[in-house]
Amino acid sequence: MTANDVLRSLRYTLNLSNRGLIDIFRLTGYEMPVDELEALLKAEDDEGFVSCSHAVLVHFLDGLIIQRRGLQAGKPYEPPKSRIRLTNNDILKKIRIGFELHEDEMLDTFYMAGMVVTKQELAALFRKEGHHNYRECGDQFLRNFLKGLAIRYRHGEEGAK
Repeated sequence: MTANDVLRSLRYTLNLSNRGLIDIFRLTGYEMPVDELEALLKAEDDEGFVSCSHAVLVHFLDGLIIQRRGLQAGKPYEPPKSRIRLTNNDILKKIRIGFELHEDEMLDTFYMAGMVVTKQELAALFRKEGHHNYRECGDQFLRNFLKGLAIRYRHGEEGAK
């Protein structure tokens, strides 16, 4: 999945305006110009589309964590290194932290998207790379999770709150 796909999906899930997205970026000290944001949100085949870097996506995901959970006590935010490469596993971890999802909630979220995932499969996604039970999170896996998250927060019990 591209970083643009993740950004668009989370924007839809949280029903955020451009101003809301910019405010989330700002929580990490990143000033996102409106025109740059609009270019990131365009479809790949639209004129003016700009590919979202992983460093920009990290600012958004970290801003989402700060917005929903706050900063860690006594620790200032440390911006990501300029050369960062996120894996789908990293993205899934940050989303889990931001939405404060427990194992059962994550399994339910996958189920809402029509995907049955076992506790062992889920745990393998959060193992350290190199661990013998580590499993790489594929694009379709992440896509289904984001789909389930949208169902949960836009149409499900969370969206009704």
